[in-house]
Amino acid sequence: MVRIRLTRMGAKKRPFYRFVVADSRSPRDGRFIEILGHYNPITNPMELVVDKEKALYWLGQGAQPSETVKRLFKKAGVLPGEEAVGE
Repeated sequence: MVRIRLTRMGAKKRPFYRFVVADSRSPRDGRFIEILGHYNPITNPMELVVDKEKALYWLGQGAQPSETVKRLFKKAGVLPGEEAVGE
């Protein structure tokens, strides 16, 4: 199954994350198919960048988002729910 999930990047104690499309069997920071954007919880306000067209394409192809990705996509306005942040 193909999943949309976060992969951890950055230095020790200074993480930022990328939204990636990956096979569910691959490791968290392992192989991925495509990068959809990034998320930085450290900055104030938090930085949340998502390529909506790519995200909607993969969701239409049957990719399943993780719970965290689902929550962040709602904040970004990709999925219906909360209002988009910073727009």
